[in-house]
Amino acid sequence: MSTTNKRHKRTRAQESSSAIERMYITMRHLFNRGFYKPMGVSGETLREALLLLRPEIYGSIGEEKAELEGLLYVIDRLPQGIEECTFINLTSDEGYANSHFEPIIPPKRRRNCYRIDKEQMNIEITRGRSEIYDILTHLTFLFVESHKISKRVIIDEEGTTVRDWQKLETAVTSTKKLTQKEREIAITHTANILGRTFNELTEAYPKFATESQPERLLHIVYWLGKLAIEETVNNNKRTITFSPVLRERLGHHIHGEIWADTIKAVLHSNGLLQRPIHIISANMHSVMNSIFAKATLKGTDAKKNMFEVYELLSDSKNKALRNKVEKSALQSGMIYIKDTSGTNIDVQIFDTDKIDFSKTEFKCSEENKDNKPVIFVMDYAFGEQAYETLDEFLKPVTVNNKQVHLDVKSISIMGKAGILEGGKGDVMIPSAHIFEGTADNYPFRNELSKNDLVDCGVDVFEGTMVTVLGTSLQNKEILKFFKNSTWNVIGLEMEGAHYQKAIQAASKVRGSINKDVKVRYAYYASDNPLETGGTLASGGLGTSGVRPTYVITKKILEQIFNS
Repeated sequence: MSTTNKRHKRTRAQESSSAIERMYITMRHLFNRGFYKPMGVSGETLREALLLLRPEIYGSIGEEKAELEGLLYVIDRLPQGIEECTFINLTSDEGYANSHFEPIIPPKRRRNCYRIDKEQMNIEITRGRSEIYDILTHLTFLFVESHKISKRVIIDEEGTTVRDWQKLETAVTSTKKLTQKEREIAITHTANILGRTFNELTEAYPKFATESQPERLLHIVYWLGKLAIEETVNNNKRTITFSPVLRERLGHHIHGEIWADTIKAVLHSNGLLQRPIHIISANMHSVMNSIFAKATLKGTDAKKNMFEVYELLSDSKNKALRNKVEKSALQSGMIYIKDTSGTNIDVQIFDTDKIDFSKTEFKCSEENKDNKPVIFVMDYAFGEQAYETLDEFLKPVTVNNKQVHLDVKSISIMGKAGILEGGKGDVMIPSAHIFEGTADNYPFRNELSKNDLVDCGVDVFEGTMVTVLGTSLQNKEILKFFKNSTWNVIGLEMEGAHYQKAIQAASKVRGSINKDVKVRYAYYASDNPLETGGTLASGGLGTSGVRPTYVITKKILEQIFNS
């Protein structure tokens, strides 16, 4: 009898998994409906699912006290000023770039946002469904946190507030610059409102500050609370709308098609369309630096090893050094295509026939110009966008009324991912991708192996990767299930299954590219969400990502040049 009971009891991981599924079904439903009120009945399922999940990245969302690290993570990915807006409108690329509205670009997510008036923020969606899920999840977190504030400050049904709130309001609405003493008094009252210590708030304070808004944390807390009070007392609910054009366009690969057509036109005009093409999905500096930094910066402190030089180049303060390498690359056959399609994916094309390999760390075995590789580097895609862009690029192109199939020799994906065993900066080599919430699996033969990276100075793990619907929805129970189940999961990321779906469709089903196309996947760990304080919300990689990035890049390039 006890075994039957045991079998029917749902584990926390199963509950979490169905909560994620419920969130995605709900978000699709709300999107089709065209609008919803996050703190009203329509947003209830999202709120309940998020509170049931209590994702690691959102820390103490389920507790009464406010969550500071999670708040910073979300605020960095949403436009400045969003906390003041009652109406948030998700739009397609509808021409705001040609208007008087200044684009607001969040520091940690490249997306154009426009403050239409005091009450409305428009957020431009050009990267597909994953971006909508990302934004709605972050907004749900923000609104849940805002109601924690209002609960702590409203005394009665008339909306009378506690003294702490009145003092915060005075500090935020003051036109004078706050003195250190005034700031500390305001922090004291805010700490009370948030249920956090003075120390915790003082520590978090500079992380929120910007040059134009040094007291930004006070401002965010005040406006989140103010709008939540208005919702509670006057029933003046915040509303999220989806523009009709966005609803009509989504899923039609409009941006991906424009992006791919632009690149193919550039390849054609430079006589590179018929050459062997190697695609690399990576950042915009590691391939360029790996090939050109050595010769360009040979005088830069000769005692430094190459990894120290790469660390220098990864620091945004060293703009002059970076520009020097870029100039050298542009003079040696690199073509840079700044994105104008709305995908936010910039591109570099390297014609290896124009590279003097004697000045690099690499040797190219190919002598014949027509067979010399063309390296096509695309910036990171976002979730489902990986399928849209790669699927469009791998399609044949029509030149002079003739269909030309691209000679794609290899596709390499290098990215950041959460690791389940190991720590920041370690490397993961996947053998398959599983799509979260389903048993959909994409096994492949990875040209990279653990042995290739054995001497790279970081730990290397081989196994299965889970492509998640959103990194901000995972909790420890789900992650432990991934790690301990027979799926043999080593990490989680957002694009792998989408890339693989496009590669398999083009090579095995549609016949757009060679069926034996070589595939390489390697990820370096940006965080270990199973470690307390090890999530993405605990801060960036810093320089710990430099070594794995360049070790992986070097191995990919060696395989390309010697294939």
